[in-house]
Amino acid sequence: MSQEERFNKLIADALSTNFSGWDFSYLQGRWQGDEAAWDYSAIVESYLPDAESLLDMGTGGGEKLSALSPLPPDTHATEAWEPNLPVAKKRLEPLGIQVHHINEAEPLPFIDERFDCVINRHEFYQPEEVYRILKTGGHFITQQVGGAHGIDLNEWITGTRPAWDGWGLSKAHYDLHRAGFKVLNTGEDFGEMRFLDIGAVVYYLKVISWQIPDFDVDTYRPQLMALHQRIEKDGFLPIGIHYFWLETLKE
Repeated sequence: MSQEERFNKLIADALSTNFSGWDFSYLQGRWQGDEAAWDYSAIVESYLPDAESLLDMGTGGGEKLSALSPLPPDTHATEAWEPNLPVAKKRLEPLGIQVHHINEAEPLPFIDERFDCVINRHEFYQPEEVYRILKTGGHFITQQVGGAHGIDLNEWITGTRPAWDGWGLSKAHYDLHRAGFKVLNTGEDFGEMRFLDIGAVVYYLKVISWQIPDFDVDTYRPQLMALHQRIEKDGFLPIGIHYFWLETLKE
């Protein structure tokens, strides 16, 4: 198989493979990545025994939430991406967890001081809205993908940096403090992930559609071919990753 034939096949396979929930199993063995320096699930679980109500923002397919223990009796989840809803409901509703479809631009559909704990992994949030729905003495815990995450792809493929490249721990800390939260603990981590073939790159950009909003294989074919040739030569394509987390209290 020629290099171009392999390039075309890898891309065709990536484009034809469906994605649901937050399941990246298609990329197993085709990418490698550093883990964040902290254990998000362990941090969250340390608060669960004292919580009677919990909200998971941006639950995806409910994969992470369903693995937490012990879940409070009054647990809810939100999800904005409509294709994830049936996946999340199938997984979470048998556990007694109600899944709410939301529009991220609108207020959250909960009364003031509704939850003891609000958790958020890689999901957009408005600090004032989280503060509103959290009980006094409650905690908001979030792990976020930072603005430096994957910008190598933006620079190589589009020649530009994304508008959110300033998003990081200091900005989130400032916004949450301004909203009234007391920030208890934080962490920030920079590392590397490696794509082992161009199909993995295309699948990633198809799923993480906000990385390059106008991504299209035909439009960026020359750039993708250049990356394919680099991977074929070096064995992988290194991409910078950026995560941070905050643990906060509503006093």
